[in-house]
Amino acid sequence: MKSLSRLGISLLITMAAMSHAQTAPQEVTADLSQPQLAGTTKMKFLGMGIYDAKLWTTAGFKAERYAEHPHALELTYLRSLSGSAIAKRSLEEMRRAGPIDAAKEKRWLAAMEAAFPDVQSADRITGLHTPGSGARFWYNGKLKATIADPEFSRLFFGIWLSQNTSEPRLRTELLARIQP
Repeated sequence: MKSLSRLGISLLITMAAMSHAQTAPQEVTADLSQPQLAGTTKMKFLGMGIYDAKLWTTAGFKAERYAEHPHALELTYLRSLSGSAIAKRSLEEMRRAGPIDAAKEKRWLAAMEAAFPDVQSADRITGLHTPGSGARFWYNGKLKATIADPEFSRLFFGIWLSQNTSEPRLRTELLARIQP
């Protein structure tokens, strides 16, 4: 009987942990109607974990037309990084979609440096893409910045969702629950 109750308790704890892991953060539920977890992944560099990522979408989301759908990307950092380094790397990845003129690059880099603070392990940055409007960014659940530029938002979220991503494994895992 004791082992059965231990098993039951273990099962309840596991179910609670799974339920918690699939609950969208408040900033996502406030802005996405009935958010659904599309997929999760871990970004690694030279075998070291950089961040865990979750993609939150709404019903009808189509991967090939990601820029036409509202969605949120939640990154939970596994190590310390400077906000400036995050912004610079993001701009490098955005260039993969094609050239960006120098004036936009300068504006976008400044906007990202303002949006992305230095992070420590367990810090969370959540970005929300709003089609035709732009992007908003939260740091540990608090609104940090709004970048009202649809082109910026499309290219930024394209880092993970574009077919031209430098990390196709991450894209596949983030879109794992999306119906073709």
